[in-house]
Amino acid sequence: MSGSAHPEMVLHRDLGSAAERARRRIRVRILPYLTLLYIIAYLDRVNVGYAALEMTGALNFSPEVYGFGAGIFFIGYFLLEIPGTILVEKWSARKWIARIMISWGIVAICTGFIRTPTQFYWVRFLLGAAEAGFFPGIIVYLSHWVPRADRARALAVFVTAQPISNIVGSPISGMLLGIHWFGLAGWRWLFILEGLPAVILGGITLFYLTDWPHQASWLATDEREWIACELEEERRAKQPGHPASAWHALRHREVILLSAAYFCVISSVYGFTFWFPTVLKRLSGLSNLAVSMIAALPYCLGLIAMLLVGWSSDRSGERRWHTAISMMLIAIGLALSVLQHGVVLPIMMFCIAAAGMYGYVPSFWSMPSSFLSGTAAAASIGLINSVGNLGGFAGPYIVGYLSRATHSFTTGVLYLSVSAVMAAVFVLSLTKAGARHNTETRISHSRMRENSI
Repeated sequence: MSGSAHPEMVLHRDLGSAAERARRRIRVRILPYLTLLYIIAYLDRVNVGYAALEMTGALNFSPEVYGFGAGIFFIGYFLLEIPGTILVEKWSARKWIARIMISWGIVAICTGFIRTPTQFYWVRFLLGAAEAGFFPGIIVYLSHWVPRADRARALAVFVTAQPISNIVGSPISGMLLGIHWFGLAGWRWLFILEGLPAVILGGITLFYLTDWPHQASWLATDEREWIACELEEERRAKQPGHPASAWHALRHREVILLSAAYFCVISSVYGFTFWFPTVLKRLSGLSNLAVSMIAALPYCLGLIAMLLVGWSSDRSGERRWHTAISMMLIAIGLALSVLQHGVVLPIMMFCIAAAGMYGYVPSFWSMPSSFLSGTAAAASIGLINSVGNLGGFAGPYIVGYLSRATHSFTTGVLYLSVSAVMAAVFVLSLTKAGARHNTETRISHSRMRENSI
């Protein structure tokens, strides 16, 4: 009949409309804000690398002392990571994230007043403990809002905070190193001023974020129903044959392999991030401000790589090779950097390494939630992040130790390269995570196309 539509076609069209509206609202409201929070978090974590340009000399810290203090952050992080991540699932993501931000902001500010190695160690340890649960908690939180078919792209947008915090933070940190207010050196003001936004945003988070879609007054009724049904279907699809409890998830083969891979790659990433400004200054002999400006270049390439890999991984539904190839780029870039002379060629190699350091993230973090859900997913993500981030202690410390022992950064950089190779090997040893996601992604995309007819 002309002028009329089959009821089933109308229903499909309405569902498609609700899906697109819900996706758009979630993308606009949640992702930019979470990305801003992570920019602040990551900046407070890594700004010690820029502060070190003056702090180590002012406080007479050896490379080993600095490397140990920079890395001990991850010991505190490790101890509270799994409980914090489970609280996001079982209690309230909004309240837990707000608590994390306020407490880490206060500790970050306190870093500006340290005077001894012991104080440096304690404040870095407490900063890690305060921030524990933030990143994996956000991964779990996104699984409450973003369907699996869109998750790698959503994660890619969120984790752009890592390179952005370095791109923006590098010149800001360089400028702050040049000030001297009220008798305090610039490196102290760097910690104080960069810690304040976390405290402010922590208060805002309590009112801005929503824990679950059914609580979202900013979504229309049909939008809430669509996202709730979509995520419930995913949860049911993951149950057969997969661990449902936190304890079983922690012993899952794929979770153990992902933890080992993350340990190795994080060792490379933070070994590079914490020492890069110092290495660059030693190579170039430039001023602190010039070093901080040049240091932003690799992170610009890392930002582009992250978005491209996230898009490609979602489009193809493939996770393992996207992750492993990115990790191999880290190894190649770092290994070739020590074979170059001058300043320009090593920086080019560091740019290649940075592309891998950020390119692997969205596809890697899409894997755990592809075969686990609920508390099991929260616990596994917490385990992967906590065990993996112990590499954030190992990398900076080993580079510092080798630097003092050999009076050169070459051996330390080669260690970081080998560590990235091992990460790629562990990822390619995965079986179920990648294969299962491939199938489910195609099914999900097919259902989405049908709903939009």
